[in-house]
Amino acid sequence: MDRIDRKICSLLQVNGRASSAELAEEVGLSVSSANERVRRLVAQGIVTGWQARLDPEAVGAALCALVLIDMEYSGEAEACAALIARPEVMELHHVSGPHSYLMKIRVKDSRNLQAFLQEVLKPLPAIRRTETLVSLEALKESGAIPIDGLDREAGG
Repeated sequence: MDRIDRKICSLLQVNGRASSAELAEEVGLSVSSANERVRRLVAQGIVTGWQARLDPEAVGAALCALVLIDMEYSGEAEACAALIARPEVMELHHVSGPHSYLMKIRVKDSRNLQAFLQEVLKPLPAIRRTETLVSLEALKESGAIPIDGLDREAGG
């Protein structure tokens, strides 16, 4: 990936609906060259998809919780598969430290959080212990990945 590809990726993370003309203007290419670069980034698996960001409250998922999970090795793969399959689970990270996993979930309210914990998470045989943190306010929430080299080029 060269500097132009990195810039295109950065622009697409901010606005996935940017037209080829808009991208071309921002990076100093012709529209056809910008379009070809986007096609190549998709073909190479660098750009992996397109999605809209929704207002969690507007779609009934206002409560965000982070759950630290301790698991037994026996049944761990099955527990992870069960959690990954749930639409409430936004992220599931295998982490270092005293806990096995960190899970981010979004649900409607505390009643739905309690139901998820009692009916979905805790019945899984591998689950030993959980610790749940409720987010009171998201000061920053982003799916954008920092792109190596762009911050240095911008003087940041």
